[in-house]
Amino acid sequence: MNSEVLVSRYQYDSRVVAQGLQEKQPPVQPDVPQPSSGSATAGYRSAKYSPDDWFSNYHTILQQAGTNRLQARSIQADSKTLYQDTEADTVKTQAEGTRLLGQRLQEVYYWKFELQRHIELLQADTEALMALKRRLEKALDATETPYAIATDNLTCRARRLGPDLVRDSVEEELVKEVDLIRSVQALLKRTIAQVVSQIKMNRDAKQTLEMDWSDKYQAYNFDDHGGRHSNMSPDTKHYPSSATMQDQVSNCTSWTKFTQDNLCKALQEEQATHSLRLLVEQVLQDTTDDMRVQCSSVDRAFSQRCGELIEAKAQLEMKHTQILEQIGAQERNIVALRQAIHNKEAPLRVAQSRLYLRSLRPNMELCRDVPQFSLEGEVRQIDATVASLKQQLSEARGSLSHLEESRITLEKDINCKTNTLFIEREKCITHRKRYPTVYTLSGY
Repeated sequence: MNSEVLVSRYQYDSRVVAQGLQEKQPPVQPDVPQPSSGSATAGYRSAKYSPDDWFSNYHTILQQAGTNRLQARSIQADSKTLYQDTEADTVKTQAEGTRLLGQRLQEVYYWKFELQRHIELLQADTEALMALKRRLEKALDATETPYAIATDNLTCRARRLGPDLVRDSVEEELVKEVDLIRSVQALLKRTIAQVVSQIKMNRDAKQTLEMDWSDKYQAYNFDDHGGRHSNMSPDTKHYPSSATMQDQVSNCTSWTKFTQDNLCKALQEEQATHSLRLLVEQVLQDTTDDMRVQCSSVDRAFSQRCGELIEAKAQLEMKHTQILEQIGAQERNIVALRQAIHNKEAPLRVAQSRLYLRSLRPNMELCRDVPQFSLEGEVRQIDATVASLKQQLSEARGSLSHLEESRITLEKDINCKTNTLFIEREKCITHRKRYPTVYTLSGY
């Protein structure tokens, strides 16, 4: 074309049709008076374009319309192919995402179940340790009774009298019992401290597992809720920033290792708890057995000592009876000796009087005749008899004094044995009947 042809064309807006709105009408041009073919238009041209221009113009328009139509059909075909392919890819990708979310949910559920299982195991172990701690505390309290009994026995036996205040087998066994109870108390206190420490570690491990379980519970709920989303879900929204990489996120390896480390720590605490429970049971059994064995040893020593005291007291009492009989006999002997000496006074006076009277004989009558010799012999005999009787009396009195000393010594020893027996049987053995039972010493 030689010149540019400007033709006004009505613009068709497809969006208006798609939106269901009424298409705007083109503005109405006012009527322009056409040029007249009369004389008033003489000397002017009636048209600006030639017929060739006119044909060229509408052929160009037809050509352009055909080209645009073909291009539109090509774009429509390509668009159809593209949205069909992208729709399939989107559906496939979404299905794959849903499947992966399902797998992830299974993994999270598995580890959440393991965490829950070990949390319950730790809780049960902690409760068992708490029960053992109460048993240990009761067992420790129960040792106060035998300790008080043993120390009271030693205090009571310190009030024994005289030679009975001896370090015998009973005292040695009582000292052993006191030392044993002290060592048992120290062992129970150390064991209680170990149990308290293990309870704290169990609670720390349980708290770690609970925090991990809580995180996995929330993650499971989020993934489960996200996995239930579909294209028809009304609660989905656009979150453009959610696809960006977040800071400080873990990967699958570190995620799995974190939970495995927590479970490994929990398993270690469970094994430590199991070993400690066995140790506590063994400690309670051993301490109970040791204390009961030592208690039996002390009781046997008391029984043996009481038997010895009873036998010694019986022998002393028998000897005391014999001494009393002997004292009575000796007293009677002394009385007889005194009477015998007294009985010799009259014959001695008679003999001495006869000699005195015969010494008054005058002159040659003062003769040492046979009567004289007989009287002198009688006096010497009586004097010797009286001297021997007095000697015997002195010996009898000395013997009586020794017998009295033996009586007093025997009575003191009998009283001592009686006091010792009272202490052993009434104070110590009776008090030992309050010794705790095996059930009590075991902490029940």
